[in-house]
Amino acid sequence: MIRLFAALPIPEQIAEGLTRRQQGLPRARWRPVEALHITLRFFGEVVETTAADLDAELAGIHQAPFDLELAGVGSFGEGADIRAVWARVVESEPLRRLAAHCESAARRVGLKAEPRTYRPHVTLAYLRGSPPARVAAWIAGHNLLHSPSWRADRFGLYSSWQSDDGSSYDLEREYRLL
Repeated sequence: MIRLFAALPIPEQIAEGLTRRQQGLPRARWRPVEALHITLRFFGEVVETTAADLDAELAGIHQAPFDLELAGVGSFGEGADIRAVWARVVESEPLRRLAAHCESAARRVGLKAEPRTYRPHVTLAYLRGSPPARVAAWIAGHNLLHSPSWRADRFGLYSSWQSDDGSSYDLEREYRLL
């Protein structure tokens, strides 16, 4: 079994700008530069044959490159159950279409539909019991985040490996947007 997801990489200069904001929250596990990405579809644990089929399906996606940018920050969860802070990805039709293509690929290889609504973001930190008032203050202090735009010209199939220090990711396959 291998744990997989499809994602867009973040350019190094954008990622470095995000890391400068990664401070001021107690009990935050800040994500390193190499872990910053925009998830298109989390596939979960799949057997090797399904992974190969998924690779073939993703390789068949044909879509033109498009521009992306970040604007604002937010969190997942409420009150004492806030579990992550993130940078918001400005939504666009090409981004939604690429995420939909990844969802369709998952369905074609027999994976269940993703029940959650797609919310494009870059996870900056996972939280464990961070005081809600501090999270609110962090969001207020960083909510004017606005990155330069960049061209998304590829996406990848990544494996995810869990450890006590959090998840680490390996790029398994890369797909060009043409």
